[in-house]
Amino acid sequence: MSERTEGRKAYLVASDFDQTLSFNDSGSALSELLGVRDFDDKVAGLAKISLVQQGAELAYLLRHDPEFRKVRREHLIEVGKSVRLKENVRLLVDILNGQVGHAQFSFNVISAAPQDVVRSALEGIVEPDHIFGTELEFDERTGEIASISRVAAGFGKVRVLQSLEAAGKTPPNHTIYMGDGSSDLSVMQHVNGYEGYTIAVSEAKYLTRIAKRTVLSSNALSVLVPILEDILHWDSMQIRELFSSYGLTLHEWDRVRTDRLTFHQSPQLLMAEDATPMVVS
Repeated sequence: MSERTEGRKAYLVASDFDQTLSFNDSGSALSELLGVRDFDDKVAGLAKISLVQQGAELAYLLRHDPEFRKVRREHLIEVGKSVRLKENVRLLVDILNGQVGHAQFSFNVISAAPQDVVRSALEGIVEPDHIFGTELEFDERTGEIASISRVAAGFGKVRVLQSLEAAGKTPPNHTIYMGDGSSDLSVMQHVNGYEGYTIAVSEAKYLTRIAKRTVLSSNALSVLVPILEDILHWDSMQIRELFSSYGLTLHEWDRVRTDRLTFHQSPQLLMAEDATPMVVS
């Protein structure tokens, strides 16, 4: 997408899925379906030894862990159907797949979760060719997972994003990315490096330190606020009027910037203070 001759600017919007558009973690939901009880411990163990990129733990387990060898495509589709989406995901997608003011947006999902899970969860909301997840190949005879052709985690997300920018002819500084966790860190750093725009939807410290804005809400529409404010330069009245046009009232909007500081007195300083003579006049 290039800038239109009539003055409209085109923006590529990409979003994570797990806990960004949904309340669920795909790996936890799949483990519950399979009866695997120690999923979190397995993920923590992989993270501790840095065997795979952050966010790619489920992909590794699906391919190599005996308890996950029984996974078939139908299990992934079933998990997707059980995912609880955040409020107004459909409306968010509809708005970000069209024109807002003088801007034209295109919405995509890039997730470390299995692509079959995400496509199942967002069926009828996001077109399948706008969803990029971890791609699994299945054995036609047994139905088992035979191989992994793409893992959309870490730098894998960056590669997907770059291909979308190239295909749509969107300049990198017109890219908007939103996410919540460790698998989004590399792609946010990449987007920021090219003067794009990043939004964190969780309080994870390693993410909020690099995201240009952090928005916390159970409603998916919340990410529109920083986009409208910082990119389209709308004021609060215009933003409220947009939500109102869809029958929504923005009830609470707390803008808070908090500096959290902790001081520890160094041993050297304590010794220096103890050694300082008391002067009595």
